[in-house]
Amino acid sequence: MNTGKNDPYLTAKIVGSYVRHHRLASDQLSDLITTVHQAIGQLGQPSESEEVRVPAVSVRRSVHHDYVICLDCGYRGKTLRRHISTRHGLSPNEYLQRWGLRSDHPLTAPAYSERRSTLAKALGLGRRSMTEVARAVTPAEAPIPIAAEPETPQTAPARRRRSRSKPADIVNRVVAAPTATRKRQSRARVKSPRPERTP
Repeated sequence: MNTGKNDPYLTAKIVGSYVRHHRLASDQLSDLITTVHQAIGQLGQPSESEEVRVPAVSVRRSVHHDYVICLDCGYRGKTLRRHISTRHGLSPNEYLQRWGLRSDHPLTAPAYSERRSTLAKALGLGRRSMTEVARAVTPAEAPIPIAAEPETPQTAPARRRRSRSKPADIVNRVVAAPTATRKRQSRARVKSPRPERTP
């Protein structure tokens, strides 16, 4: 749209429209006219290129086996997710886009990822069942199984239900025991014939 010369009529029209809807001080009007005039003069020209960012280290050297390096500031750590969010205010996707990295570029050290993966598998996390986890345990870590004899219906003793109030049940037995013996003794005395007195 830049035709080589600025149209003062277009500048006056834009400034007049702006002043009708906004309040300005008298010293701000000249700044507004200058700004609008420069903006119209720059129409159609290529925009200035953004500041070229230089990474702290090369992308190839940013990922090591035991640590990863932040391309913004050179921070070394096992993982960069928390660092880039607190220090630079970026999400992982924004960080990758900022440096032109692929979506599968690691933000966590490979050794740390392997360690966490091994720990999760040992705890049985994921989709594996507990029997598969038991098979994965090394023989040195495996517990020694205790052979239990199967109970048959003939030899198995009948199981009684225990009452929930165990202490009260014991107290009742202790208290009831002496009274039962007393009753038996008194009945035995009643049944035995009394010796007759001779005059």
